[in-house]
Amino acid sequence: MDIAGSSALVVGGAGGLGEATVRRLHAAGAKVVIADLADEKGPKLADELGVRYVRTDATSEESVNAAIAEAEALAPLRISVDTHGGPATGGRLIGKDGSPLALDGFETTIKFYLTAVFNVLRLAAAAIARTEPLEEGARGVIVNTASIAGYEGQIGQLPYAAAKGGVLGMTLVAARDLSPLGIRVNTIAPGTINTPAYGKAADQLEQYWSPQIPFPKRMGRAGEYAQLAQSIIENDYLNGEIIRLDGALRFPPK
Repeated sequence: MDIAGSSALVVGGAGGLGEATVRRLHAAGAKVVIADLADEKGPKLADELGVRYVRTDATSEESVNAAIAEAEALAPLRISVDTHGGPATGGRLIGKDGSPLALDGFETTIKFYLTAVFNVLRLAAAAIARTEPLEEGARGVIVNTASIAGYEGQIGQLPYAAAKGGVLGMTLVAARDLSPLGIRVNTIAPGTINTPAYGKAADQLEQYWSPQIPFPKRMGRAGEYAQLAQSIIENDYLNGEIIRLDGALRFPPK
């Protein structure tokens, strides 16, 4: 699929993975909408690139639909990439004091890292379905973001691993559901990606993870995520797939 001339919605577009994706899709000729809650960074990035920023809560139908409407006003919406984050809790299932992991923390993590992904997926799919079909009936593509924690979550990661595992599980089913409409669905499962979100801890994390990654022996870069997202978008035969982006890392128990 040709990115140029299409509208692209990037949810979480002001974050590390999202910003790199926004820059790459913009450079490829897409009309990009940054959908995020980053009211300081989002508008600055939008002004720099000449794209749109829409304050967007991924958990809200009304909010996501407002961002979609902005994207549809620019050009046919054919691309949705979801990289949003949110609050996450963790801890062992049973604590040292014998108490079970809190239900409300689990539910909060699921809300932001699974339910919100489903919310964006369903609403973006409905919008893409309204576009005119291209060659071979293609209408567009949706890229979700999981994590290798969805495969091998570490001790204390149960809520996050459950949410990301849910994103993995939605991928093939969504691709099958949307195939009559010519909409592809794929998921990227990153490993340890070094983004600005880590702040001052980035160097320490790099030193910790690099020796454990088979090759290359470093943390991933946001630009590598964006490069893969672009490849997924452009390759019409790539559908229903989950692609690990982790340098062959497999998370140890802790």
